[in-house]
Amino acid sequence: MSVAVQLLFLVVGFVMLVKGADWFVEGASKVAEKFGIPQLVIGLTIVAMGTSLPEAAVSTSAALKGSAEITIGNVVGSNIMNVLLILGLTSVISPLAVQKSTVRYEVPMVIGASALLAGMGLTDGWVGRTDGVILLAGMVLYLLYLLRMSKKGQAVIEEGEQADKNDSLFKLVLLILIGGVMIVLGSDITVDAATALARIFGMSERLIGLTIVAFGTSLPELVTSVTAAIKGKADIAVGNIVGSNIFNIFFVVGVSAVITPVIYAPNFLVDSIVCIVTGCLLWLLVVRKNKLQRHGGVIMLLCYVGYFIYLMR
Repeated sequence: MSVAVQLLFLVVGFVMLVKGADWFVEGASKVAEKFGIPQLVIGLTIVAMGTSLPEAAVSTSAALKGSAEITIGNVVGSNIMNVLLILGLTSVISPLAVQKSTVRYEVPMVIGASALLAGMGLTDGWVGRTDGVILLAGMVLYLLYLLRMSKKGQAVIEEGEQADKNDSLFKLVLLILIGGVMIVLGSDITVDAATALARIFGMSERLIGLTIVAFGTSLPELVTSVTAAIKGKADIAVGNIVGSNIFNIFFVVGVSAVITPVIYAPNFLVDSIVCIVTGCLLWLLVVRKNKLQRHGGVIMLLCYVGYFIYLMR
């Protein structure tokens, strides 16, 4: 098939992923409310993880299809993009306040999780099933940490949408099912199109995963953060992005590796280092004033430009 057709498939796949995730989260949040599940629990699980559903779907699909470099590239690329590009752009629009707990605990967790993933992969070139179980255990510990912090009132959790009394349970379940199907089909189309484009242009799956696929699966975070910044409500953007990055490593790679061992190519060494350094840069920019200023956003955007140029060289 031609490049134009594959690009069209890629766009269709991204649209299905983003809209599917949106409907899935909306339906699941409202169903949870109808059954009296606390907003706290909804925020910690369904909504907080909702923006990472595209990464989870694409990475799992890629692992099952044997395109393992897309799995790691998607997660590492998304995490770098989330911080340098999305937070950078958002903070240039409007400086971002950062919670103390995010600076003290969650950003270091991202750095630690990134280092753990790199260590697992570079040791033997694989992220195996045992590694996947360890990562999923890390996810459980992270959720327990969030629950503990929230009960202390130290963490601001994004709330789910309020359930409308006119929303029937059937309609909401249908929304969840349609959203779920769109996520699965969208991820399937995206991986196939990205792999085909990689072959046509002679690009590696690693490069496709780190750039095109990473950007497409990061669209929910990008749209949410930039829209919130424009509306002057972006104070929890840093916490949400950091949470998404932790989820990407612990859950997305964890599930993919448990399903089928994932290849961690030596080329990912530089990307892993960039991912770790990105977390350290974020911490350095916010540690003094608990705020990500505009000049910090500019520094992040310039760093991403530099990284992108390195990828394209």
